[in-house]
Amino acid sequence: MNWFVRGSLSGIRTERYAVDAPPSGSTPGFPVDTALATVADAAALDDVCPTHAIAAQGDTATVDRDRCVHCMRCFPSGGNPAMQWRGDYDWAHETARRDALPAAFRRSLHVRVVDAGDCGSCLNEIAHLNDPFYNAHRFGIFITPTPRHADVLLVVGPVTANMREELRIAYEAMPEPKRVVAVGACAVNGGVFGPSIMCAGGASDIVPVDLVVPGCPPPPLAILHALRMVCGEQQ
Repeated sequence: MNWFVRGSLSGIRTERYAVDAPPSGSTPGFPVDTALATVADAAALDDVCPTHAIAAQGDTATVDRDRCVHCMRCFPSGGNPAMQWRGDYDWAHETARRDALPAAFRRSLHVRVVDAGDCGSCLNEIAHLNDPFYNAHRFGIFITPTPRHADVLLVVGPVTANMREELRIAYEAMPEPKRVVAVGACAVNGGVFGPSIMCAGGASDIVPVDLVVPGCPPPPLAILHALRMVCGEQQ
């Protein structure tokens, strides 16, 4: 009861799941397809994007959200017009057509987090899931220390050479039914690091990935959205 009393006296409340915008301090969202004044403007934005998430198609700059690392280089610089940005948190999407986990998992979902070479940013966002502000426990979501007790594998990082076999072992140790969620641009496609001799092109190069949460890093609400999708509570 001590943790409950301390939490109550702190004045920190649990955030509503459905919010108009991510809380202060989280990443700003994603750029969206934007029609620009000239073809040159679109080409200039294409040139400044380090992961080629922005591509010029005529006078329109199109965006691959899975590759965006939130570097903000597409904001005004040297006279280039800014991209338009969305500020929601429903970032996750499926990569494989699989049924949601059975209803029994909706209040008892155990998650194993695998650090496959993360810089610390995505791990930090996942750590906030257990904070009073986000309180993943209210949805029956719990972090487990072993893949043998896990229903979902949350993978962060670009899967370095030293972690490829460990990631595969963790996946094979999980009981069925099981799902894999790649969190962050690095786990989705390698981000700025991969594919390379030292990093895979994302977790899907090693294990089957069911959902991805793009972003660098994605905020806790985006990760919660993905975990609720796994159970069929969100789309």
